[in-house]
Amino acid sequence: MNIETLDIALFVTYVVALIGIAWWVSRERTGHEKDTNDYFLAGSSLPWWAIGASLIAANISAEQIIGMSGSGYKIGLAIAAYEWMAALTLIIVGKYFLPIFLKHKIYTMPQFLEQRYDHRVRKVMAIFWLGVYIFVNLTAVLWLGALAINTITGVDLVYGMIFLGAFSLAYSLYGGLKAVAMTDIIQVVLLVLGGLFLSYTALNLISDGNGPVQGFIDLTNQLPEKFDMILSEDNPNYMDLPGISVLIGGMWIMNLSYWGFNQYIIQRTLAAKSLGEAQKGIVFAAFLKLLMPLIVVVPGIAAVLIVPGLDRADEAYPSLMNLMPVGLKGVIFAALVAAIVSSLASMTNSVSTIFTMDIYKDRKPDETQHHYVKVGRIVSFASLIIAMIVAKPLLGNFDQAFQYIQEFTGFFTPGIVALFALGMFWKRTTANAGLVAAVGSFVFSLLGWMFWPSLPFIDRVGLVFLLCTALAVVISLMEGKGQHQHAIELGEIDFKTKSSFNVASLAVLMIVAAFYITWW
Repeated sequence: MNIETLDIALFVTYVVALIGIAWWVSRERTGHEKDTNDYFLAGSSLPWWAIGASLIAANISAEQIIGMSGSGYKIGLAIAAYEWMAALTLIIVGKYFLPIFLKHKIYTMPQFLEQRYDHRVRKVMAIFWLGVYIFVNLTAVLWLGALAINTITGVDLVYGMIFLGAFSLAYSLYGGLKAVAMTDIIQVVLLVLGGLFLSYTALNLISDGNGPVQGFIDLTNQLPEKFDMILSEDNPNYMDLPGISVLIGGMWIMNLSYWGFNQYIIQRTLAAKSLGEAQKGIVFAAFLKLLMPLIVVVPGIAAVLIVPGLDRADEAYPSLMNLMPVGLKGVIFAALVAAIVSSLASMTNSVSTIFTMDIYKDRKPDETQHHYVKVGRIVSFASLIIAMIVAKPLLGNFDQAFQYIQEFTGFFTPGIVALFALGMFWKRTTANAGLVAAVGSFVFSLLGWMFWPSLPFIDRVGLVFLLCTALAVVISLMEGKGQHQHAIELGEIDFKTKSSFNVASLAVLMIVAAFYITWW
């Protein structure tokens, strides 16, 4: 064991407290029984601070902390592009996507697709998302989380996955989205404070006790190649982050798909008290994203000097944790597990929401609300069991799981963005065109991967998006049906935002610009 009794005691206290708080916030009024809106959308009652915190807690998990730190170890600060560009993407989602989604009062993204296109599109995309969430997202979080626990405590990977799954179910299975979102405030505070302290300690070690600022200066001086935000073509990691096209190409498509159309992310905003509250939560999340590289990327870069020669890049963050003093290691360990179980709970809740509302309810529309909630809980449990079984076969041999996830999802995200963007903003898009764009994304991506291997995957994502969009436009025009009967009437949507939202958005843009100017 690499963890002391005090660390274990602090960690156990956190686990028990979180479960207790989750059950407390999930309690029902006398005589009231949870319905689908309560369980899947928190009764449409989430305030902005819960939305913003929950967005980050759902996003920052094992594949972010462990995986992105590993990419920081191998690539450097350039990997922070995912975080800083995500902050800009959140602003776009809050300004232009949320007003449309909340206007339609939806539970799920497939439900919106049926309202805009037809039943076929809803079913195809519901099945697709269920597969991705279970076999890519859940497996990645479980595997990388168990890997971290193994590195820190020596606990076997299988037992680590079982613990993470059981913990996430213990605090989320009964209360649903409300239990997840309301406890995410605690998770995010712990994550941020624990992560900042780890960064502080690592940088202080590098400066031989002269403080984190000096440590950061020393880090940039000793590893200047790790602080290039725009990689040149001769950089060995250019294929992962291809230079300037990161800022103007496929990274936008990846981020728009993840933050705008991803059920387990966007579900928090669908549960908001109001559009204004959802937009405030989005801005809060954007500012938190600006902070994330200091928590997840800088430690990975620092590990190059502190623990050089690691067998796997993804061992960087857990290896640094083992250097923490007794007591504080327990707090940081709790922060890491907080991020993992929050994402697990979010993903399983979204899997259950899509399965129950988009597939099961369609086949059995006359069941009681209690029955649908029960089905949702069963599906949450089953999805975790499946993910545990397939985690090692799918991810056991990858050095950088974060990059694996990005490249895999990059096969599908171009079509998803084309499907939604055309559906929202071009009235003539037909259901057939939308389906062809979604399916064509995989076909075009596979062809590019096979016959143009020298093309960086982010560039491939951008190119495939253009091809899918063009294909959808051509098919829509060829069908000659004119305006689709379910087209979005944009004139009925209020896209105006409050001055506070606009000022905050400008601040986010200026901060991101400053980062890139500094480390160009």
